[in-house]
Amino acid sequence: MFQDWNWLTFVHWRFPAQTIAPFLPRGLQVDTFDGSAWVGMTPFYLSHLRPRLLPAVPWISHFPETNVRTYVRDRNGYPGIWFFSLDAARLTAVVGARVSYGLPYKWARMSVKRNGNRIHYRSSRIREDTAFVNATFETGPSIHRGDLESFLTERYRLYTILAGRLAFADVEHEPWPLQQSHVIHLEQSLLRSAGLPAATEEPLVLFSRGVRVAVGRPHWL
Repeated sequence: MFQDWNWLTFVHWRFPAQTIAPFLPRGLQVDTFDGSAWVGMTPFYLSHLRPRLLPAVPWISHFPETNVRTYVRDRNGYPGIWFFSLDAARLTAVVGARVSYGLPYKWARMSVKRNGNRIHYRSSRIREDTAFVNATFETGPSIHRGDLESFLTERYRLYTILAGRLAFADVEHEPWPLQQSHVIHLEQSLLRSAGLPAATEEPLVLFSRGVRVAVGRPHWL
């Protein structure tokens, strides 16, 4: 499948690796940076969603999304992403991704708005309105990625449980063009809804205008 990920904010919290390990399925282990695990919340606007050889359909192929994830390696040491949740504003996309990839998508009311250097994200799950995001960030100049920024953003494989078995799909895109960003306002309950404890530090925040993405077919590991 092909899609564009636009106006994406990376919001990352540091956690002890032993806190995250029990949430992972057999066959995956926590990937750490300087001994710590990281949990990310990434709200963005998805556009031009389409299967191979078919055009994008207006409205259905454009919608906000927010995922909560952590970073892992499989038994062969290959790095990737494990999703705690993915919220999307199109029911068709939610159903399609759950069926075809086994990903834990949730249907939500969502919006993404830009006003100058500020970007606003709103989300509330349908039938689970206690899972929400209400956040505003201010973006800054471009940055040169260091080791930590690369660890958190350059991930080209997702892992999932499909038909009861550990599976993966490869993701292709250019390196993220990154900018500085900081929190103006941040309320969210998505980490708590995933069963994660409250973060004890302020988050690390980065912004990207976006990339064009190809997501491969899932394969059992």
